[in-house]
Amino acid sequence: MTESTLTVDVFLTSAQLRRALEDDVRVGLTSSPKAIPPLWFYDETGSRLFEDITRLPEYYPTRAERRLLTEHAPDIARLAGADTLVELGAGACDKTRLLLDAMRAEGPVHRYVPFDVSDEFLRQAAQGLLEEYDGLRVHAVVGDFRQHLGRIPTDGRRLVAFLGGTIGNLVPRERARFLDQLRRTVGPDDHVLIGVDLVKPRDRIVAAYDDRQGVTAAFNRNVLNVINNELGADFVPSSFAHVALWNEAEQWIEMRLRSAGHQRVHVRELDLEVEFSAGEDLLTEISAKFTPEGLAAELVDAGFSPDATWGAERGEFALSLAHPAG
Repeated sequence: MTESTLTVDVFLTSAQLRRALEDDVRVGLTSSPKAIPPLWFYDETGSRLFEDITRLPEYYPTRAERRLLTEHAPDIARLAGADTLVELGAGACDKTRLLLDAMRAEGPVHRYVPFDVSDEFLRQAAQGLLEEYDGLRVHAVVGDFRQHLGRIPTDGRRLVAFLGGTIGNLVPRERARFLDQLRRTVGPDDHVLIGVDLVKPRDRIVAAYDDRQGVTAAFNRNVLNVINNELGADFVPSSFAHVALWNEAEQWIEMRLRSAGHQRVHVRELDLEVEFSAGEDLLTEISAKFTPEGLAAELVDAGFSPDATWGAERGEFALSLAHPAG
């Protein structure tokens, strides 16, 4: 048996992550309108709540994407011809096995590169893969894809996967910047695989972000607990209502926390006092929805040439494979 190995490169330390939280909270709570990036949902409680969300009957994206990967991973592996899998925002690596198995059926797989902000989480997820895949070299990268894409190992023919519809959390200018940076990172023999949620009837989208059991509401409010725990704030989460709004003009869903009344919040570690008026919103996430044609246009604008798209005919979710143009 060939020995499996684990290498971890850390480009985002816990101290840097803490400074990023401080900066995002300070800027976000003093802006108009107020906003907090969705990155900060995911402490231990937030991660557990999100796993609960993915199992809700209303929340279709995770099931739809997994179904597409189950059906089309062999096609993806054949077209990409990759021997290295890079996964941006790897999380628990639960979809990784579908791609790794399909790639191994096509030929040798030399390396798996999970990329995420959490050192501990990456190590835990990677350990499970090391036990399952004989000879797999795991090269984990702890970083922020907005800053550290260029730090990803360049060896081999790479398939760079960005799944879960996460690209939809970026506004158009951020998406364009991310795709441009990704294009500068990949080589001529590499491919990218992007998962996106598709535009569909408004009621179905809103229901996915405002379930009847209130799990998404608890997940949304938990970002206030994160700020309380990490920065000594005194938010009262129950004094904010969970709101999910479909923005037709922008073609995205917005998650907000709406203040039930006038209140003042103190963030001790930032020496910051913030007022919320009654009915004032704190934007916590956007999740853009795409058409296959719109995604293809964004990829082309960034210098990619689309190879194939799966799932468009079902209208739920789509996977798009592309390679560098020229």
